[in-house]
Amino acid sequence: MQVLVTGGAGFIGTHIVDALLADGHSVRVFDLLSDDVHPSGWPEHLDPRAERLEGDVRQLPPDLLDGVDAVCHQAAIVGLGLDLQDLPSYVGTNDLGTATLLAAMARADVGHLVLASSMVVYGEGRYACAEHGTVRPGPRGVADLDAGRFDPGCPVCGATLAWELVTEDTRADPRSVYAATKLAQEHLASSWARGSGGSVVALRYHNVYGPHMPKDTPYAGVASIFRSSLARGEAPRVFEDGGQMRDFVHVTDVARANLLALTQPAAAGTLTAYNVASGTPHTIADVAGVLAAASGALAPLVTGDYRLGDVRHVVASPAAARVGLGFTAQVGFDDGMREFATAPLRA
Repeated sequence: MQVLVTGGAGFIGTHIVDALLADGHSVRVFDLLSDDVHPSGWPEHLDPRAERLEGDVRQLPPDLLDGVDAVCHQAAIVGLGLDLQDLPSYVGTNDLGTATLLAAMARADVGHLVLASSMVVYGEGRYACAEHGTVRPGPRGVADLDAGRFDPGCPVCGATLAWELVTEDTRADPRSVYAATKLAQEHLASSWARGSGGSVVALRYHNVYGPHMPKDTPYAGVASIFRSSLARGEAPRVFEDGGQMRDFVHVTDVARANLLALTQPAAAGTLTAYNVASGTPHTIADVAGVLAAASGALAPLVTGDYRLGDVRHVVASPAAARVGLGFTAQVGFDDGMREFATAPLRA
């Protein structure tokens, strides 16, 4: 099979390329190679067997999809960003870029797409109140955050809530610009599937980490931000009280989920979403502590600081991906984080 991987020079993209080539497929990589992400051009760790094309997903070359059987769409601006001045860049690259790609796929009669989505489409995760059952708390208020009240309360009685596992049918509630663009990508891809008869598998990545994450950038995941601090000889700064629950999944597991989604039959005319998660949640403080201990560096500093775009707990059930894709994460948290503590980062 010939697979086009957009964003294939990126952190997750290069690992997907490795997985596809190891499985005997041909790979064409299309990447913008933007200076802020790839200051030295094509990364050295990108397998030389992959065909390489440089360009913008908003302006695709007319022959990009020639001979392509399926597309793995990873190209996107990721992370929470700096402020609302990032909004046009996020929407332009993530949503207009996806729409441009989908139109090209329709013209070229390429009928299968694997879309890199994200757990951020859920907003706050799933919560239960002892008295009122499953509830959806609203955005956390500045007054509560300033006072160190980080856990959302029941919207009915104000009681402390217990987090529960998010499933794919949980109502979307994006709470950042990035999250809104990822949900829009899913909607666009779903419309394309209905109109073209094609199939889409949307993989809602949870917190991905592993070798070749970008360093020293506010757009990276929290694990990379902690690693960058440790590499500079600084204590990792943990926001809030460090009790935020997340699911951290190794990038090689994410690559394998993409391989399964690309090579297994999918229902025509539909989009199917799957959580790509390890199934073993940990706190943000756990991540900082394991990385600091494994690198022999300074202990983490819990700051009490916060970002309004952040949510408190998002923990997913991986059951649907296990049934639908045959996917189960293989890299455990402790082993993966200890490896990541000394793994190479991308400049």
